[in-house]
Amino acid sequence: MTTPVAFILKGYPRLSESFIAQEIAALEARGLAVEIVSLRHPTDVSVHPVHREIAAPVTYLPEYLHREPLRVLAAWSKARRLPGYAAARRVWRADLARDRSANRIRRFGQACVLAAEIAPRVGWLHAHFLHTPASVARYAALMTGLPWSGSAHAKDIYTSPDWELSEKLADCRWLVTCTAANRDHLARLAPPGRVSLVYHGLDLSRWPAGPARPPRDGSQADDPVILVAVGRAVEKKGLDDLIAALALLPARLSWRLVHIGGGPLKEALQRQAAQAGLAARVSWLGARPQEEVLAAYRSADLFCLAPRIAGDGDRDGLPNVLMEAQSQGLAAVATRVSAVPELIEDGFNGLLVAPGDREALAGALESLIRDPTRRAAMGAAGEARVRSTFAMDGGIDDLATRFGLADRP
Repeated sequence: MTTPVAFILKGYPRLSESFIAQEIAALEARGLAVEIVSLRHPTDVSVHPVHREIAAPVTYLPEYLHREPLRVLAAWSKARRLPGYAAARRVWRADLARDRSANRIRRFGQACVLAAEIAPRVGWLHAHFLHTPASVARYAALMTGLPWSGSAHAKDIYTSPDWELSEKLADCRWLVTCTAANRDHLARLAPPGRVSLVYHGLDLSRWPAGPARPPRDGSQADDPVILVAVGRAVEKKGLDDLIAALALLPARLSWRLVHIGGGPLKEALQRQAAQAGLAARVSWLGARPQEEVLAAYRSADLFCLAPRIAGDGDRDGLPNVLMEAQSQGLAAVATRVSAVPELIEDGFNGLLVAPGDREALAGALESLIRDPTRRAAMGAAGEARVRSTFAMDGGIDDLATRFGLADRP
């Protein structure tokens, strides 16, 4: 594609969305001209190395319409003269009738800015996430006549109503999603062939082979088994289940947990750990750039996370951190939820338990803490699986073809 593609993101850059950054960088390397359009300004204080490699310019749409009234008014004045404005307004009003929210109004205003300011210099709109970014892309596409496509991930799928998913899937040119579970869920709402599975995978050039690890078994107080959990402190990550499970472990078993990630529940989790007598055993590092996450994986002995379906239906797809940890030869203890079993085969490259089963989670953790030989075998199996099946190159090949780069080097 000779004209740029606008990638519409909810926020950019974000430490928690390194998979989007690696995709953009890889497509740029294939020759795709990209413009990044972000609905929100960044809140993370640091970035990953890959963010610094991306050449694409970034435009921030008005995060709240009332904060940039002149910009919004000027964009609306231009957008309302576009040939598809009336159709876009009809679709938006039908959506608003079913979702009477300030967010829905904001989406239309942002779409006007996208249509007036960015659309004239791009040839395609691509939305990462099927909720808010796809709404803005859809309305702008209707106004301008540009084609649009999307990438769906997790929360955007399972917290959106079926009527909205089905209407967006009917309008977009194509949509890719990152797990077979997501694909099967969306395919029942979409025209035949509209939804495809494309794993994010890992850019393995950024993830060297895993190191050899000492055979720690939890028997030495001065040489504890190091556990690492990477994930935002939100309900769907199940970190409260993990802390509760760790509290069930025998007192004499020697271990330490390192948690990486920000999120609104972090203070509550810290209180939970303190009340369980685990404060001295858990390090809360907050959000960290990729090079520090890699260092944490390489110094750890076991990866653990207990994702579950949140009360509002939100859930993980296939957490990228599982692939990252496995690329470093770490065995994993996780829960059998969503697409986790697409990567972790119970008893082969990790152990899986039912989500919310804290006793079973504690048992799985204890068994691998005590058994370094089994951990090493599972870690090696996981690393081989990631490197053979979950490299990002196949997914980038697919996307490059969709964006018209099939013949590019």
